[in-house]
Amino acid sequence: MADAHPARVAGEFRAIARHALTVLAGQLAVMAFGLTDTIVAGRHSDASLAALSVGSAVYISIYVALTGVFQSLLPAWAQLHGANDPQALGRSLRQSLYLWVIASVLGVALLLAPGPLLRWVEVPDAMRAEVGAYLSVLACALPFALLFRIYGTLNQSLGKPVLVTWLQVGSLAFKVPLSAVLALGWGPVEGWGAVGCAWATLAVYALMALVSLMLLRWQPLYRPYALWRRPEPPHRQTLVRFARLGVPAGLSYLVDVTSLTLMALFIARQGTVPTAAHQIAASMVGMLYMVPLSMAIATSARVGYWLGTGNPAQARHAVGTGIRTTACLALVMAAVVVLARSHIAALYSSNTAVAALAASLLGWVAFFHLGDAIQCFCAFVLRCWNITVSTFVVYALMLWGVGLGGGYALAYRGWFGEPWRSPQAFWLAGGSALWLTAAAFSVMLVLTLRRRA
Repeated sequence: MADAHPARVAGEFRAIARHALTVLAGQLAVMAFGLTDTIVAGRHSDASLAALSVGSAVYISIYVALTGVFQSLLPAWAQLHGANDPQALGRSLRQSLYLWVIASVLGVALLLAPGPLLRWVEVPDAMRAEVGAYLSVLACALPFALLFRIYGTLNQSLGKPVLVTWLQVGSLAFKVPLSAVLALGWGPVEGWGAVGCAWATLAVYALMALVSLMLLRWQPLYRPYALWRRPEPPHRQTLVRFARLGVPAGLSYLVDVTSLTLMALFIARQGTVPTAAHQIAASMVGMLYMVPLSMAIATSARVGYWLGTGNPAQARHAVGTGIRTTACLALVMAAVVVLARSHIAALYSSNTAVAALAASLLGWVAFFHLGDAIQCFCAFVLRCWNITVSTFVVYALMLWGVGLGGGYALAYRGWFGEPWRSPQAFWLAGGSALWLTAAAFSVMLVLTLRRRA
C-alpha cells in the first residue's frame, strides 16, 4: 500500500469519509435509542435500569447476530453494483427475503423463551418478570428491525447511506419523547419502566420499516433493480452462498456481542449497583463502537465496489486509507473517555455509588475500545474476500475463551488470587481478548492483501 498515488489516496479518503460520516450519524441516532432508554430507566428506578441491562443484553445478542447475517451481504451487493449488474442485484435482494423469514421466526422464538438462560446465569428472581415482559415486546419489534437492516445494507452497498440515515435520525425525535412518556408516565398515568422503553422501540422500528418499504416502491433510484417483481422461488445456489457468507459472519457477531452482553448476565449476580454501573460502561462502549463500525462499513463498501469493477489495486488503497483513519480516531476517543470519565458517569446516574463504580469502569472502556476498533475494521474488510470462517474461530477462542472465561475466573473462581467480585475483572479480561483479536485479524488482513496483490 506504500505505492499508492497521493491523489488516489486523497480521493479514497474523501469517499470513505463522506460515507462513514453519513453512516455514523445514523448509527449514533440508533445508539441514542439505547442511551435514551438507559437514562429514562435509570430515572425511573435502579431496578428498572438493572432489568433493562439484563434484558437488553439478551436482545442485543440475538438482534446483532441476526442482523450480522444481512450486513455480511454488503460486500457481495457492492460488487454487483461495481459490476453494473442491477438485475442480478435485484434478484439477490429478493432472495434475501427468504433469509429474513427464517431469521425472524428464529429470533422471535428465542426472545419469547428467555427463562432457561436467565436461570443459567443466575439472574435474581426479582428481575425476571420485568425482563421477560421487556423481551416479549421486543420479540414483536425484531422482524421490523431486520427488514430495515436489509434496506440499510442495500443502500450502503449502493453508496447511498443518506437514505438510511435520515430515517434513523428522524425516528430519534419520535423515540425520545415516547420512551419518556411510556417509561416514566404522564400526569396520573403510571410509567412502565423498562417495558415502556420496549414499547417505544417497537413503535419506532415498525415506522422505520414502513417508510423504507414506501421508499423502495416509489424512489427512482431503485427502479433499475426491479425490486417489486414477484419473488422468484428459493434459489438453492444463491441461498447456499448467503449461508456460507452470512452464517459464519452472524456467528462472529454473536460471539462478539455476547462477549460483552454475557458480562451483564454474569455481573447481575453481584447486585443492582454493579449491574447498573456495567450498563453505563456498556452503553459507552456501544457509542464508541459506532465510529469504527461506520469506517468499516464505508471501507468495505468501497473495497467491494472496486473488486466488482476489476480494480484490486484501488481496493487495497481503500483498505490502507480506512485502517489508518480508524486507528487515529480510536486513539482520540479513548483519550477523551479517560479524561472525562467522572463527568460521563454522572450524566447517567444520580446514584453516587453507581456513578463512582461506573467512572472506574470507563477507564477500562478506553483500553477495551482500542482493540475493539481495529478488530471491527479488519473483520469487515476480510469479508470482502469471503473470509468469515477463520474470523469466527478467532472470535470464539479469544472473546469467549480469554475474555469471558478469563473474566469469570478472575471474578468468581480466584484462579489468580482472591476472587475479584467486581465488574472490573470482566472488563480487564475482555479488553485483553480484543487486543489479541485485533492482532490476529491484522495479520490475516496483511497476508490476504499480499496474496491478492
